[in-house]
Amino acid sequence: MDKKLTLSLDGTIIENAKTYAKSNNTSLSRLIESYLTMLTKLKKDDTNITPLVESLSGVISINKDFDAKEGYSDYLIEKYK
Repeated sequence: MDKKLTLSLDGTIIENAKTYAKSNNTSLSRLIESYLTMLTKLKKDDTNITPLVESLSGVISINKDFDAKEGYSDYLIEKYK
């Protein structure tokens, strides 16, 4: 069952969206409905962890104060000496 929804958006965005919808032979309502359907179907917890990755989990322990960017920077400095 279809229901009405009122949105407040920037006028430029609305016009650009209407142009996009028209160029793709669809309505703005259908475009937004498709987008919201896609968003709501995505699940962050729906990741498949392979057995190899799972077996490696917990193999390395890292200090809580470890800075990954600094570590990578140090690695690159050593690599290109």
